[in-house]
Amino acid sequence: MMMKAPKIFAIALIALVLALLASPAYAHGFGQRYDLPVPLNMFLIGAVATVALSFLVIGLFVGRRGVEFRYPRLNLLRVSVVGPVLSSSALNAAIGILSVAVFSLVVVTGLFGVNEPIDNFAPTFVWIIWWVGMGYITALVGNIWALLNPWKITYEWVEQTLRRDETKPPRFQYPERLDVWPAAVLFFLFAWTENVYSGASRPFSLAILVIAYSVITWAGMAAFGKHQWLRHGEAFTVLFGFFSRFSLTEVRVTDRNLCLSCGVACHVSEPDCVDCYQCFERAAPEHRELDLRPFAVGLTLPRRVSTATAAFVLLALATVTFDGFQDTPTWANIQKTAFDLSENWGRNPLDTIGTIGLVLVPILFALVYLGFSWGIRRLGRTQTSVADVARVFVFSLVPIALAYNLAHFISLLIIQGQLIIPLVSDPFGFGWNILGTADYRLNLNAINARIVWYISVSAIVVGHIVSVYVAHIISLREMPDHASALRSQYPMLALMVSYTATSLWIIAQPIVG
Repeated sequence: MMMKAPKIFAIALIALVLALLASPAYAHGFGQRYDLPVPLNMFLIGAVATVALSFLVIGLFVGRRGVEFRYPRLNLLRVSVVGPVLSSSALNAAIGILSVAVFSLVVVTGLFGVNEPIDNFAPTFVWIIWWVGMGYITALVGNIWALLNPWKITYEWVEQTLRRDETKPPRFQYPERLDVWPAAVLFFLFAWTENVYSGASRPFSLAILVIAYSVITWAGMAAFGKHQWLRHGEAFTVLFGFFSRFSLTEVRVTDRNLCLSCGVACHVSEPDCVDCYQCFERAAPEHRELDLRPFAVGLTLPRRVSTATAAFVLLALATVTFDGFQDTPTWANIQKTAFDLSENWGRNPLDTIGTIGLVLVPILFALVYLGFSWGIRRLGRTQTSVADVARVFVFSLVPIALAYNLAHFISLLIIQGQLIIPLVSDPFGFGWNILGTADYRLNLNAINARIVWYISVSAIVVGHIVSVYVAHIISLREMPDHASALRSQYPMLALMVSYTATSLWIIAQPIVG
């Protein structure tokens, strides 16, 4: 007789907990050792139990009304004082000038400043202040990258200077079959540069890479149109757009006719158009909204999700996980074993091994996710394909990526991010002291291993709970009834539980050792 799904799930969960009890924990230096008040495995079990319990609570108390619920919104553009300031053309112009000035400083200091990473403005700003900080801000506050993007701003300046008609069709029609694959490929190259390329921190090399990416971006906008390329080819617009769906704000256009004629096709099954910046740019002021909303509701909106979009989300999660995995003794052992097995790794063997790892990890993530999607389809008794299920539920993984980002980069931002204080006074490394901050020394006690550990545990557990909630809301919308929706989420819960334990294990390595 076949075992029922709940029993199978219970046995799998018990097996996972027992595996956690038996697994050893390895660690290496964080700068200072932190001895956990209880063994690491106890933390893992507690986190797993919390995520599992949240599933039961959400399953019991969030019914089909959760799907029909219209979340509360506050239009900031209609708030006195706040609205006029936010919509001020002078403020937008000042932000644009500042963004382009900082972008130019990154390029110029990289090209002409000293080539020592710690003494040059470019590496610290790009890898810590911008890359880490922008991810946090877009996820929590909103998509300010749409406002700060220097490539978009400079392109608009050129258009205005040439007095180009914005309604004029672009030189080439963007091929629909390409979807966001160009952005995904460019993001993979960025991830390779960050995680593998040994010259990523050298200012001159970094400046050349920034220039190369700039040329690609400007050429894409010139060829296919500004919004088409930003939406499909500009890697960071696409990525930060994913992150901002979790955030506290959204842009909304209430002119449905305008949205239906949108050149980039919003594909939102809502009366209004949400987070489409082409529609927002074209809309009359009375049809524009900048809304405050509850966190994470943007991830539950019914949207058409393409294969390329799903692949990009998985790639983002896989690459940040690989970044953290590189700090573990397990990865060091893999590198040593691979190096011992072959001497034909070329001039930079660690780069070669890292490249192979960066390629394999997203493939592994995709295969695991498709396996759990098959389980969702089977238990939900839906006739949709496994690929369709994978696409529908992929945005439930975004809170996990955000939580892991916060846990992985928090110490980097708070401690090494302080380097920007002396560098704003001496950006080229020439010994200047423009703002009087060149003598600032890092405060290594700004955050310690204990605080990092508890922030990491809290972020990862909360992120997974939010993912459980988002997946449940999506399943209620996609499945025929509540019982099917609940059954379909057993594999998703198993995925969340497994990744909770894996994430905490990876984060723990440089902290508790």
